[in-house]
Parts: sequence; C-alpha cells; structure tokens
Amino acid sequence: MPKTPLHPSPPPLEANDVAIVGGGTVLWFIAFLALLPFQGTLSAHGHGTWPWICLSGGLLGLLGVWYCRARRNAIARSRAAEAAERTAGHTARGNGQDPATQSD
Repeated sequence: MPKTPLHPSPPPLEANDVAIVGGGTVLWFIAFLALLPFQGTLSAHGHGTWPWICLSGGLLGLLGVWYCRARRNAIARSRAAEAAERTAGHTARGNGQDPATQSD
C-alpha cells in the first residue's frame, strides 16, 4: 500500500472558550432548576440524584469559566509582550546600532 504524502497540520482554530463553557454552565443550572420541583417524583423512581448532578455540573462550569477567562487573559498578555518585544527590536535596529551591543 503506497504511503500518502504528509501535509503540515493546520493552525489551531480560535474559539470563544468563555462563551462555550458559559453556555454549558447556564444549561446545567437551567436543568437543575427544571428538575428541582420534581425531586419527590424523581426520588420515588430512583433518580433523586439528578438535580444534584445538574447543580454540580453548573458549579464545575463556573470553575471552567474562571479557568477559561484566566487562560484567555494570559494569552492576551503573552501576545502583547511579544508585540512589544518586536516593536522594541524594530526601534533598536532603526537607530543604526546592533541590538546586542546597545545598552539599556
């Protein structure tokens, strides 16, 4: 069987992770509120844990939203630092001096 040529991987897609995780978190809380009035019936049929599973999903979703926001902010800080470094590099090269021999 002939091998197919390998292609480079495409760049990762940018997504709004905070909105995605936040939407899922809201759905977990809505499910909790929808099941809460039926707690007695659910318990009678052996499904009394369902509302609490939904509540724990919502609370873990809040943790996920916090993590995604912290990650997004860290990526933004990293990109800003890289851009500032590139700008400083262009400025240092623009005055005719070698950046390695330039003093701060």
